[in-house]
Amino acid sequence: MYPADFRYTKDHEWLQISGTSGTIGITDYAQHALGDVVFVELPKVGAKVKAGDILGTVESVKAVSEVYSPVSGEVLEVNSDLATAPEKINQDPHRSAWLAKIKIADAAEAAKLMDSKTYTEYVAEKEKEQTA
Repeated sequence: MYPADFRYTKDHEWLQISGTSGTIGITDYAQHALGDVVFVELPKVGAKVKAGDILGTVESVKAVSEVYSPVSGEVLEVNSDLATAPEKINQDPHRSAWLAKIKIADAAEAAKLMDSKTYTEYVAEKEKEQTA
């Protein structure tokens, strides 16, 4: 269900690493919890962030949720398509609805993130807690 080539945070962000950069988005679990996404606030290109810093926000009909950077680095690019089509996050959260691309400052931070199997188990636990 969750792409095997991604790394994941407990806050439901994903990171796909390519060389020294990474693409960041929110997971299917996160978009499902938010509901219909109506607005996305993206970081500025050139912004420097630390792991855990707020990268942007995703607003749905239910709530506004902060998106945290999974790693430290510099924002190289943002997905400007989301400004006019924020609903892409609901349609394809793991591919076309990425939020930002970042030059990774410390690869060791990425290594600390969950792999797909661990994240899938984490989400299953969360879902159990919600139904209990």
